[in-house]
Amino acid sequence: MLHSIIGAITGENDRKKIRGTIVLMKKNVLDFNDLSASVLDRVHELVGQGVSLQLVSAVHADPSNGLQGKVGKPAHLEDWITTITPLTAGESAFKVTFDYDEEIGEPGAFIIRNNHHSEFYLRTLTLEDVPGHGRIHFVCNSWVYPADKYDTDRVFFTNQTCLPSETPGPLRGYRERELVNLRGDGTGELTEWDRVYDYAYYNDLGNPDRDPKYARPVLGGSVEYPYPRRGRTSRPPSETDPNTEGRLPLLMSLNIYVPRDERFGHIKMSDFLAYALKALVQFLLPEFEALCDSTPNEFDSFQDVFDLYEGFKVPDGPLLDKIKENIPLEMLKELVRTDGEGLFKFPTPQVIKEDKSAWRTDKEFAREMLAGLNPVLIRLLQEFPPESKLDPEVYGNQKSSITKEHIGNHLDGLTINKALEKKRLFILDHHDTLMPYLRRINTTSTKTYASRTVLFLKDDGTLKPLAIELSLPHPDGDKFGAVSKVYTPAEHGVEGSIWQLAKAYAAVNDSGHHQLLSHWLNTHAVIEPFVIATNRQLSVLHPINKLLYPHFRDTMNINALARQILINAGGVVESTVYPSKYAMEMSSVVYKNWVFTEQALPADLINRGMAEKDSDAPHGLRLVLDDYPYAVDGLEIWSAIETWVEDYCSFYYKTDEMVEKDSELQSWWKELREEGHGDKKDEPWWPKMHTVKELIDTCTIIIWVASALHAAVNFGQYPYAGFLPNRPTISRRFMPEEGTPEYEELKSNPEKAFLKTITAQLQTLLGISLIEILSRHSSDEVYLGQRDTPEWTLDATPLKAFEKFGRKLADIEENIIKRNGDERFRNRVGPVNMPYTLLYPTSEGGLTGKGIPNSVSI
Repeated sequence: MLHSIIGAITGENDRKKIRGTIVLMKKNVLDFNDLSASVLDRVHELVGQGVSLQLVSAVHADPSNGLQGKVGKPAHLEDWITTITPLTAGESAFKVTFDYDEEIGEPGAFIIRNNHHSEFYLRTLTLEDVPGHGRIHFVCNSWVYPADKYDTDRVFFTNQTCLPSETPGPLRGYRERELVNLRGDGTGELTEWDRVYDYAYYNDLGNPDRDPKYARPVLGGSVEYPYPRRGRTSRPPSETDPNTEGRLPLLMSLNIYVPRDERFGHIKMSDFLAYALKALVQFLLPEFEALCDSTPNEFDSFQDVFDLYEGFKVPDGPLLDKIKENIPLEMLKELVRTDGEGLFKFPTPQVIKEDKSAWRTDKEFAREMLAGLNPVLIRLLQEFPPESKLDPEVYGNQKSSITKEHIGNHLDGLTINKALEKKRLFILDHHDTLMPYLRRINTTSTKTYASRTVLFLKDDGTLKPLAIELSLPHPDGDKFGAVSKVYTPAEHGVEGSIWQLAKAYAAVNDSGHHQLLSHWLNTHAVIEPFVIATNRQLSVLHPINKLLYPHFRDTMNINALARQILINAGGVVESTVYPSKYAMEMSSVVYKNWVFTEQALPADLINRGMAEKDSDAPHGLRLVLDDYPYAVDGLEIWSAIETWVEDYCSFYYKTDEMVEKDSELQSWWKELREEGHGDKKDEPWWPKMHTVKELIDTCTIIIWVASALHAAVNFGQYPYAGFLPNRPTISRRFMPEEGTPEYEELKSNPEKAFLKTITAQLQTLLGISLIEILSRHSSDEVYLGQRDTPEWTLDATPLKAFEKFGRKLADIEENIIKRNGDERFRNRVGPVNMPYTLLYPTSEGGLTGKGIPNSVSI
């Protein structure tokens, strides 16, 4: 109102105006205890002189400003608009009115200054009726802190997409300077309002100041321990080891530095997950410890485990009170579903929902290698007996001891050679990964084996296990080879119990491989350098930044939290997964064999012998095993992503020369190889980034890993492993030998002996609490084929191609439902009656066992 009166007196109202709408969210809307507070009470302070905006010309340069775009007069936020729709919870819309200046012409950017004491989240600015240009839209999606926190002005660009060479001259300096700001200068401690993306080694996992036993090697930057880089946090070194970064206290875990725009989202559920992780470690762990101390630390029967899903009483006491005091009520209900009577209850995992014992069958054990939590490891067996790739000079003879006598009579009348020739033999091989570490791992509380599981493809398309080999290092030294024992299927008596234990040891190895390698290393860790390099080298105007941006959401934040709480020395992973303190070190040794181009699903399947090139087959590949749900669904998703990326990139890059001459793209790719994955910089397999095809292949791999691959190995954690006997993570004693008390117990009480061997009660409670959180979708999740900003580009052709991608994904959903209902495909549902839906693209929030989020967001 005041603006109107002043305008009438000064004659300002007679000039041409450009009216705009700005959508933002105040910081305190996110405060956990402030959700019910009226947004209206808190927006008034933004109106007035508090927030100023200036338009920047895309067409007229200012000689007095180094020929950068001419800058218009400041305008300020006006009345809060109550009518605008659709606004999500917590968002506010304001009017803003700019004086039209012909010397500005078409605005290509705007400068914003926040003169208040607190930050806000700026979503969009829309200008209506710009003379000669109509509507102009700016997508911002960024936190804007008070101006005194920044050395340079905050600048936002229109939703135009352009290569560096196509940038309007007046905007080039702004584009380049914004990237310089995001790179930082590599020095100084980073604070929450900093927007710096930089690299560091994994030198923050150990905590030698707490105790020397928590020292851990630095991962990355050495031949011995290569690793992808993480985001730099810039904390000072620890007191006892200058090479190890100091750690934040547990209570401060949520304050670990990541650039503010990478922090968990704008809706309560995302923050909720972070709080839940913290609450789990800080409050539930001691409570569970107390619970387990008041009873022996063992489950006595499977019924004890089933009771976790039917409700179990927690003794009253100060620890339970502490939980109630420290965790907000709605979160407590969600986390531990207490009914106020101290009754804890976990949701029933899908794997035991329909049938409580089907998980124990050989058929289900084998099916989960194709349609379970870790369907990325099984491979075609191409020689018999299986060979080892370990150096015989160091490890002696590591060849498998499985013989013709073990399996020859179970091949449906085929000889071993014929079965190999017909591609009917498969292997789940955990031998070479584990053997170099096994002697050290077995000095901890873990007692386990390296394992090889050989399987046969039956005529009905299902697999049956033929033999499991369990191996230990030779007691006289590594160079004497392995000491191995082979177990074959049995159903009854003590032999049946021993076979169940052999499967459990193989499952323990697969659980560790899944959590540390398939999940953490091959999705979370390898993607983070791409997030950092993209923000440092590709402008928000760049087409490849716009293509990849949704696939990086929340990744730096969840990885930072993981380093603080999950994968750190003494953290949840070391406590609940068998390699214990060697877990991350082992993942570093496996990274030595990581090849970027082999992360493409077709290349991975060919590499494992699970598919062959065939130009007549769908997607150019013929699967060796037709009913391989992960591969069948995955190839449809892969192909849809590849088509979308090809449609998109081909619009902006008409020739290979345009790729080669794109300065930002070439800087991005160079930095990614030389810095982000710097320990791999000399590898010959990196794409050269000289052709449009190399760009398409690269972006397809990045999107596949961040979305579908992560979904396939993450969101089944609770459905399959929430019942821990199905996917035990630790083994605590070796196979019982005849003549020992353990063997007698195995004969007399096989359930108790089984449960005494696998994950203990405390680790089970901690483990399933964790994977329940990690298997949930937040309510504001954005899935593959969706965007949270509809007007993310001005260009109509890419927008149409994206709609086509969405329709293709909807078709794939229908295909998945059809296949799951087709009784010919026995591996899709299995004895546990659990359809394979991990690559079903969309989902609702919560624990669903389906849905492919765009990014590694949890």
